[in-house]
Amino acid sequence: MSVRIALVLLVWQLAIGLLGFMLIEGYDLVEAFYMVVITLSTVGYTEVAPLSTAGRLFASFYIVMNVGFLSYILAVFSYYVVQGEIFKKMHVSLINNRIDKLDNHVILCGFGRYGQEITEHFIDHDLSFVIIDADPNKIEQIQTSPHNLLYILGDATQDEVLLRAGIKRAKAIITALPDDSDNVFIVLTAKQLQPTTNIISRAKYAKSQRKLLLAGANHVVMPEQIGGFYMATLVSKPGSVEFFSFITNEFSSDIGFEELSYDTIPEPCRGKSIRDLRIRGATGANIIGYRAPDGEYVVNPAPDTILLPRSSFIVLGDDRQLKLLKGYIKEYKG
Repeated sequence: MSVRIALVLLVWQLAIGLLGFMLIEGYDLVEAFYMVVITLSTVGYTEVAPLSTAGRLFASFYIVMNVGFLSYILAVFSYYVVQGEIFKKMHVSLINNRIDKLDNHVILCGFGRYGQEITEHFIDHDLSFVIIDADPNKIEQIQTSPHNLLYILGDATQDEVLLRAGIKRAKAIITALPDDSDNVFIVLTAKQLQPTTNIISRAKYAKSQRKLLLAGANHVVMPEQIGGFYMATLVSKPGSVEFFSFITNEFSSDIGFEELSYDTIPEPCRGKSIRDLRIRGATGANIIGYRAPDGEYVVNPAPDTILLPRSSFIVLGDDRQLKLLKGYIKEYKG
């Protein structure tokens, strides 16, 4: 059933009625409109003036013709109101408007086990994101979430779906579908639409890892491999693994990480050494890692390490310390 067809039929019927009564009976526009309304609604109020024979024949034909059309219009109206379709369309329109306003957000393709875990992390860290999934059951699950999530029902391998999700404005896209071939297609599509977007993909099989990297993925994660390594390390180095689990919030700790990259921090902080920044003394947080411009990582960098273009510091601290860090960096004058 189509609302557009129903509206076209209604307008067409109004036009036929108006023209008929005005041409046959000589009514003005208001009188003709009154006759059309009482005829269509079958109310049966008094006629504007006694109808001529031609007018009665036209009215009879008009009533018979409108029985089918009016039934269709009422059926469409009932379907969209009773079944809630009109409200669904309004809700989808509202969601699309919110997605159109997103900028520097993340696109998550797939709301399976890993997609749901990623979603929880994004919510905890207050990150802007939109979910794409082709399964109506998954979309229904998203709709019932208390977090008012943004979503698109569609195939993420299609250009138009990624464009609707704002791929041109997104800072990253995560492909978390269970099928490696689908993830490859999404990576190829995303790389074509926005070459600079950071693309992170899940892989189920080791042979898919190279294909995903060749397709344009910046990072490929194999959950099963990570899980195996994690379990094995619990045997050989249980204390270190449990500590890592603690600081990554697995046990609801208030300890977390922050990345200070050259491109995102204020100008006065750029080109400064760890000693110059004095982060530990001012906030209590510690710089535990340095990502060099060539992508190499240095653990516990020396105080003379300088924040250069395309580099970043990895900072560890609790919620209070990281909150102080954000304010300190923002107000840093050198």
